[in-house]
Amino acid sequence: QVQLVESGGGSVQPGGSLRLSCAASGRTFSSYAMGWFRRAPGQEREFVAGINESGGSTSYADSVKGRFTISRIYAKNTVYLQMNSLKPEDTAVYYCAADYRGIAYVRSVPNYWGQGTQVTVSS
Repeated sequence: QVQLVESGGGSVQPGGSLRLSCAASGRTFSSYAMGWFRRAPGQEREFVAGINESGGSTSYADSVKGRFTISRIYAKNTVYLQMNSLKPEDTAVYYCAADYRGIAYVRSVPNYWGQGTQVTVSS
């Protein structure tokens, strides 16, 4: 079992930045690929970014490429999502995800989910 707890959400103006954090506990952090998803009001949950177990491979949705960066710090059992140049359409609940089967699964059908953190981009 893996427990995931997100933090760092909030309200920001367009063009601003936020950094989301996801603290993982329960199993060996380095055994899991990690990812971020989001669900905007009235829409399906969508993949945002993923990182493999070693941190050497990342994947991004086209809508966030060049603006968002996923990273992980093993000593803190934490994965981050740095979000820059935020747009109103980035407004959503952001969810952390984990999967021991690797990045291909964490970006599609991950085993574990966090509870989510709200991000609102508005002027």
